[in-house]
Amino acid sequence: MIARHWRGWTNLKDADKYEAVLRNKVFRSLKQIEGYCGGHVLRLDEEESEFIVLNFFETLEAVRKFAGENYETPVFEPEAKRLLSRFDTVAKHYEVRVNTVE
Repeated sequence: MIARHWRGWTNLKDADKYEAVLRNKVFRSLKQIEGYCGGHVLRLDEEESEFIVLNFFETLEAVRKFAGENYETPVFEPEAKRLLSRFDTVAKHYEVRVNTVE
């Protein structure tokens, strides 16, 4: 299994809107991709809101179905990108070695 890790930040006033786009658009479309295994959104509100997005895929090929050949490039819904104040320019991919959630 592959874990795709990415971070983005919003202004506090935009955080709920951004989270809603993730929940209602991004994750719904991801569920349609063969080999997608679910995901998590972590949020930390301080001076701004930091989001860590973790998505799980069976293989790198499944990641490519979502992100394309340049799979390390983040993928954005236009509405979501407008709400971000800054973001990681590379999505990292990790091999899941231990999974205690089953």
